[in-house]
Amino acid sequence: MSIDLLLISLLGAISTYLLAKRNRFDAIRASSCLSILAYGIFHLIDLNTELYCLVFFGSTFVGMSAPVRFGIESICLSAVLFALFFEYLIPHLTGFGGALGISAFLSVCLSHIAFLLLAKIKSFAP
Repeated sequence: MSIDLLLISLLGAISTYLLAKRNRFDAIRASSCLSILAYGIFHLIDLNTELYCLVFFGSTFVGMSAPVRFGIESICLSAVLFALFFEYLIPHLTGFGGALGISAFLSVCLSHIAFLLLAKIKSFAP
């Protein structure tokens, strides 16, 4: 997994999660505003705009998770899982709509399950 995709995924998820907690922003506005801003920055820097924007936009789906259920730790783990899914799962989902969304959904679900199992294990430990 490339470190640049991981960092962009973390940046997209965390920034969306934090911005969505603001008064005038909800999850959809945060995702769309940050995605437009990221596109402009990637285009000005002359990076691989299409690839990096896809990663950033997909990771904003992770950041749209409900702050009542998810903390910053689960958002970070979900962003890492999303970067893995983006690199290894999405190439096999060509022709299917919603590949970014399903990757974000799977990463959030797996992260949530991991934290629930960890809490259950800690409750059994003396």
